[in-house]
Amino acid sequence: MAFTVYYCVWQEEEFNWLLKEEVHAVLKQLQDVLKEASRRFSMPTPGLENQLKQENFILGSSTMDQVKGVLTLQGEALTQADINLKVAKSSQVLHFQFREDKQWKLQQIQDARNHVNQALQLLSSHDESYHFKSGAEVNKLMDAVMLQLTRARNRLTTPASMTLPELAASGLMKMFSPPIPGDVMVNFYINLSKLCLTVYQLHVLPPNTTKNFKPAGSSVLHNPGAMFELNNNRFEVSHVHKVECVVPWLSDTLVFFTISLQLCQQLKDKISVFSSFWNYRPF
Repeated sequence: MAFTVYYCVWQEEEFNWLLKEEVHAVLKQLQDVLKEASRRFSMPTPGLENQLKQENFILGSSTMDQVKGVLTLQGEALTQADINLKVAKSSQVLHFQFREDKQWKLQQIQDARNHVNQALQLLSSHDESYHFKSGAEVNKLMDAVMLQLTRARNRLTTPASMTLPELAASGLMKMFSPPIPGDVMVNFYINLSKLCLTVYQLHVLPPNTTKNFKPAGSSVLHNPGAMFELNNNRFEVSHVHKVECVVPWLSDTLVFFTISLQLCQQLKDKISVFSSFWNYRPF
């Protein structure tokens, strides 16, 4: 009996130490990692701390030369896009680029950054002077942080699906000079650590066509043969060209997300060891 009482007291002292010391040590680690992740979203230009760094990425493929592009990324914005498209069944090369007064926000990057900042706000609201009263309270905080980190990661790993009419009507189609031809559409998105450019070539279906018309649904990447209707005209995708390149700082960011989620889960696992003692803690 005496041993049981001693063991319970020892366990509660261990749990008190965990709540008072180790939890805050882990929170400090989390903050340090997430600050590094947040910093990746807003890298300054060397020597110009108030200006975000501009990075040029060359998109192309050694196996196909139908599409080549140079994209300029500055934080969450594409500030320039220079695209060459070799028209299928023709030697014609189309060239178009962003108008000087335009830039395109990559919503995925913006959303991921916002989720990281929300996670940091949750952590900063529990500084070293904060006293956690129970393991359940720690778990609640970890669950909230993990939710924000999972959402941030998902925004980079899961591009938004779009229908072809939505893409055709998006503001992206009005960004270019000279204007993109009516039988061409482009899309930019992030997939994991890659910046992707997709170019669709279209042809108009004759009004009296006997071809079975079936509008395509929503998708990240539409295949040749996909059909849609816009402004009383019916179109079919004839060719799809996709090129991509790795953005190194997005690779770093995804690693930081993984490390942070592991730290959260490890702390939850330690808390669970003492779960049988939560009901005995004075409040």
